[in-house]
Amino acid sequence: MQTLDQLDVRGRRVLVRVDYNVPVKDGVVQDRTRVTASLTTLRELLDGGASAVLMSHFGRPKNGPEEKYSLGPVVPVLEEELGRPVRFISSLPGSDETLEAVRQLQPGEVALLENVRFEAGEEKNDPELAARLARLGDAFVLDAFGSAHRAHASVSGVAALLPHAAGRLLQREVEALSRLTENPESPYVVIIGGAKVSDKIKVIENLLPQVDRMLIGGGMMFTFIRARGGQIGSSLVEDDQVDYAHGLLEEYGEKLMLPTDAVAADKFAADAQTQVVPADQIPDGWMGLDIGPDTQRAYAEALRGAKTVFWNGPMGVFEFEAFAAGTNAVAEAVANLKDQAYTVVGGGDSVSAINQSGRADQIDHISTGGGASLELLEGKALPGVEAMK
Repeated sequence: MQTLDQLDVRGRRVLVRVDYNVPVKDGVVQDRTRVTASLTTLRELLDGGASAVLMSHFGRPKNGPEEKYSLGPVVPVLEEELGRPVRFISSLPGSDETLEAVRQLQPGEVALLENVRFEAGEEKNDPELAARLARLGDAFVLDAFGSAHRAHASVSGVAALLPHAAGRLLQREVEALSRLTENPESPYVVIIGGAKVSDKIKVIENLLPQVDRMLIGGGMMFTFIRARGGQIGSSLVEDDQVDYAHGLLEEYGEKLMLPTDAVAADKFAADAQTQVVPADQIPDGWMGLDIGPDTQRAYAEALRGAKTVFWNGPMGVFEFEAFAAGTNAVAEAVANLKDQAYTVVGGGDSVSAINQSGRADQIDHISTGGGASLELLEGKALPGVEAMK
């Protein structure tokens, strides 16, 4: 990829695609991770004599501009983190009004555009919208790894029309995740959790031949346990994936590690009655919502001595305190490998879990892109990454 090392930005207005699709509640940003992740690139551009025009999507608006999908709440957070004023431009990103506003920017100044998905052509990669967005800058920097798997107007469309480069976040993400697929150091252990096998099929298939162990948790574990003939009560199961899981167990059984016990609940609720039972003997009417204590210890032991570790997906319904112990135990075990292994936590709920554990600073790389990181590990070419080449 072309990076900022190959882009002269002095005196130029640089259009930067960031990922500020952050959780907002009552108009207040709840998690700043994606905002702070963009700061390295922004400071480098501004210190290099550029002005910066930032664009991002937020949520999934379907009917044009909607107040609940406005990027306005991000402005005070970005100003605080960046340590300088940020001009918010509330007109449509591709409009003449927005063009007029950004033309007034001076070197060192920053503007944040309104939600680019308010434009109907964004997700269709409309060439006309891409051309209108390209008017806003003299050069383009893609730093939204979380959107790099989307062939959208603000991602790959603009890149074809302006001198372009990958920002430091995108560069760091690609380099970090590539270490998991290109000659990773052994022993290589992958932990895969989350609700569904179907969401992770391609990642599992692509990584299994390379790894030494793959530890399975989350709701998906019950599809594998059912494939082995286990009794799973009312636990989540994908009936259409049972045969697939059985095939994986037949081919890679020595690598795949399944839970031996589970925390079962009589209902899906924070105040449910619970009991620890063998993972393949869950009583009728009960559902497994976390890995059990024996599995927690076994997984921690399986991680000991690893040189490369990738973790994606929680081990249970960690949003409920009663079913968070498994995820917290994995977070602790991975964090304890600091200075002994190369560790990566990939996107989504895994990031929330490691942040909640207070051990994020002990992980080598925490990916900001859930879907993008998984697609990269599936071996797919990401449109945004390809556009930077």
